[in-house]
Amino acid sequence: MKVEAIESTRSPQGKLRVRFDDGSSLTALPSAIAELGLYQGMELPDAAMESIKDVCAKASARERAVRIVSAATVSKRELEHRLIQKGEREEDALQAVQWLEELKLLDDAQAAQQIVRSGAAKGYGAARIKQMLFEKRIPKEYWDAALELLPPQDDAIDRFLQRRFRGRKPDRAECKRASDALLRRGHSWSDIRSALERYAPEEDFSDD
Repeated sequence: MKVEAIESTRSPQGKLRVRFDDGSSLTALPSAIAELGLYQGMELPDAAMESIKDVCAKASARERAVRIVSAATVSKRELEHRLIQKGEREEDALQAVQWLEELKLLDDAQAAQQIVRSGAAKGYGAARIKQMLFEKRIPKEYWDAALELLPPQDDAIDRFLQRRFRGRKPDRAECKRASDALLRRGHSWSDIRSALERYAPEEDFSDD
């Protein structure tokens, strides 16, 4: 089997197409082709195709993993899951995760802290942020330390109510809508009630 041509493609990742003289072809990242040392006219044993495909698959998983971690905060479990969802083989996904971890580009403890900071910046409460940690597949062993970074909840609640009421004295219906919104954002009812009592001291929120 001979490499008949190596051609560019329109792939956004810059993949190249390798054509063989038996009519077969494959697309691969330039890094994989360089690793394999492929060049036009190269003679290959017929049994080499499986090894070539294996190298290309591993390079694809690594390249996709880099793109994912460059775009978003992810845990090791989430990255592996997303790679498999995108069609990468399980063993290649796991190796790509381990590779990034060795390069210090993937750390679940740091990911947990970043998620807490991001949630706090959006005004979310502890319950919503815990949901974010769960959805990102962060191991629970990292939750407590990361949640210590969460600032006092009454500050976030007050900022929300100030924007909501805009200096008006809220009636009970407005307070109910605001409390429902805050509950959806993950704040506790006790913290919400304490804040509402400052804005509408004449209302009784004990039965809400």
